[in-house]
Amino acid sequence: MKSEARVTLIVLTIIVCAFLLTLSACSLRPISRSKHIEYQPSDKSVIAQHLNIFAPKKHKKASDVLLFVHGGNWNSGKKSQYNIIGNHWAKKGIVYVVIDYPLGSGVDYSDMAHATANSVKWVKENISQYGGDPERIFLSGHSAGGHLAALVSIDNQYFENLKIGNPLAGTILIDAAGLDMFGYLTEEKLEKGHTYLNTFTNDPKIWKAATPLYHLHKKMPPMLIYRGGKTYPSISKSNEKFIQALQEYAPETPYRIQEKKKHIPMITQFFNPWNRRYSEIMDFMKSVKIGH
Repeated sequence: MKSEARVTLIVLTIIVCAFLLTLSACSLRPISRSKHIEYQPSDKSVIAQHLNIFAPKKHKKASDVLLFVHGGNWNSGKKSQYNIIGNHWAKKGIVYVVIDYPLGSGVDYSDMAHATANSVKWVKENISQYGGDPERIFLSGHSAGGHLAALVSIDNQYFENLKIGNPLAGTILIDAAGLDMFGYLTEEKLEKGHTYLNTFTNDPKIWKAATPLYHLHKKMPPMLIYRGGKTYPSISKSNEKFIQALQEYAPETPYRIQEKKKHIPMITQFFNPWNRRYSEIMDFMKSVKIGH
């Protein structure tokens, strides 16, 4: 029994040592956190919107910026739920920005998309103060946030309304919903008052305007797209249609299916700082050259 206990102790010691060895200098990098910064003032219909910034304290040059839009069915969620992911990104040398956007009664997808574009504009104008490179802003989103990230990245009307050119270096979609919102709403025939109809109205013309699939063009920012192999059927279907349509405009777009992942784990996997998606996304960001 003593020898078995000793072996167990040795194994545990090896495991602990291996764990400690994984705590590289990068993971111990000091970071700064700047929270609840207003990026869009309130107006008659929408309250003021805010963002959080996580950034490495020390850097030899301006860092790439990852701006994240959370999911939540276009009616829930908040930026604070992703602070742990912000910490991880900052420790890896990336300036991470996570936003809130308009939710609740009286707002629709266009208010959310407008706020998302406004957050990009704010980052473009201010992120250098936090060590970020305003020429290397990557917009990302999960679920409903993926829809907003895709729409704002592709449909330039949102930046044109702000009187700026599209400032994005790239887009990263994580199990994005709504890439074919028109097709989904047409097929589902939802009852009046459904939360999705509150967001996208009852008008098929607006559904199409809200659908990233119908705004593809050859001058889009480069994209990296992830989908869960066990995600919701509607997300799987719309992603597949989106990828198929992309063949005409950007056939080189990397599309990575994580076969064993359901919808929520597609984003909660980032709670693990050693998840391989971090290095994959960083490699994608590094591969993007300004002036694409």
